[in-house]
Amino acid sequence: MYVRLLKPIIDLSMALLLAVALLPVFAVLTIVTAIVNSGKVWFVQSRVGYQEKEFKLYKFKTLLDANTESGQVIEDPVSHRPMVVTRWGRFMRIYSLDEIPQLINVLLNDLSFVGPRPLLPEYINYYSDEEKKRHQVKPGITGLAQVNGRKAVEWSQKLAFDVTYVNNISFLLDMKILVMTLWQCLQPRKETAEISLIDYKKQTE
Repeated sequence: MYVRLLKPIIDLSMALLLAVALLPVFAVLTIVTAIVNSGKVWFVQSRVGYQEKEFKLYKFKTLLDANTESGQVIEDPVSHRPMVVTRWGRFMRIYSLDEIPQLINVLLNDLSFVGPRPLLPEYINYYSDEEKKRHQVKPGITGLAQVNGRKAVEWSQKLAFDVTYVNNISFLLDMKILVMTLWQCLQPRKETAEISLIDYKKQTE
């Protein structure tokens, strides 16, 4: 009852309310990002969702090609290309402001507010049968793994948190995760190094 009926209704209602409430913030972030990034506003990437169906995930763009912009250089964990985080991009990442456009994905029924984070299509072949359970529910903007360390925990633990969520999904668990997420968003987020799931699996084989 909760997963099939109440959760989608709550997601849609919350997304509509937040979209209206955050419209001025969204507008300001869009304008400033366009100015700072020379017109490049959106990060759009294919991700895997419910029942392994692909969709386009939307975020504000925080990473730029290292050969065209100046700023803090980091390595993309998947492509291993050097990328640049501008001061504005870093600010958005620290306070999770780059995640706001994902409200569009909730309205499009691609995402829930709470669920396993949607990952790249390249990762599918690297899941164990147990880890594939993460696709039995709709992915989320935040999830059990995100409120228990985000990038600071290893992939094995993150995927284990995802399966734990799927096995124990409930209204109370979702509310707990949302409250914990709100608390974390009010605090500066530390940027930590991350490797791709593919590299992690190869290292642990």
